[in-house]
Amino acid sequence: MTDAALNADPSELAKFSELAHRWWDPASEFRPLHQINPLRLGWIDSLAPLAGQRVVDIGCGGGILSDSMARKGAQVLGIDLSKKALRVAQLHALEAGTPNVEYREVSAEALAAEQPGSFDVVTCMEMLEHVPDPASVVRACSALLKPGGRAFFSTLNRNGRAFLLAIVGAEYVLNMLPRGTHEYLKFIRPSELAAWCRGAGLDWEQARGLEYNPLTRRYRLSGDTSVNYLVAARKT
Repeated sequence: MTDAALNADPSELAKFSELAHRWWDPASEFRPLHQINPLRLGWIDSLAPLAGQRVVDIGCGGGILSDSMARKGAQVLGIDLSKKALRVAQLHALEAGTPNVEYREVSAEALAAEQPGSFDVVTCMEMLEHVPDPASVVRACSALLKPGGRAFFSTLNRNGRAFLLAIVGAEYVLNMLPRGTHEYLKFIRPSELAAWCRGAGLDWEQARGLEYNPLTRRYRLSGDTSVNYLVAARKT
C-alpha cells in the first residue's frame, strides 16, 4: 500500500520518527505535550468519563495521552504510522506497567474498515494538521464510534494570529518547538472542521481554546479558539 493510500505525509512521519526517542523526556521538544496533557485528559474525562470505556487514540505518537487514558481506567488502543514512536510507546507501557493499553501500526481509515462501530471514544489530537486529507480522518473517527460515542480533536486555527503565535512565536522566538513542526497552510479553521464533522455524522458539542502564557509558562483552557483549540463531537 502506498503512502498516499495511507493518508500520510512521508516527510511528516520522518520528522517525528527522528525525535521518537525523546517522547517521554519532559524537557525535550515534546515538553508542550507533557504540559497540556493533564488539561486535555481532564477535559475528555469530564465529557466522556473514561473508566470502563473502549478508546482509540489516533496519531498516538509515543503514547502520552494513550497512557494517561489507560490509567483512568479505559481500554486503550493507540495507533500511529511511525514505527519508532510506537516502539517507544510500547516500551514505556512495559516499563511503567500501564494496564489496558496496546499499540498498533495502522491508519485510522484501515482500522475503521476493520472495526467499525467498536469504540466509545475516539481521540485525534495534534494530528489533523499533519495529514494530506484531514477530512478522511474525521470520517474514519466517526466510523469507528458506536452510536452516541464521542470524538475529540485538537488542532490549530488558520489566521494571522495563529501564524504569529504558533509558528513565529513558538518555533522561532520561544523555541518551544523545533522549527518546521507546523505548516501554516495545513492549519484548520473551526468552520472547516465543523463541516467535516457534519458530513461524517458527528454533532459538534463543544470547542475550547488552549492558551499559553509565556510569563508563567503555563497553559490553560479558555473560550478563545483563535490559535490552539479542542473540539468534542458526538456520533448521532
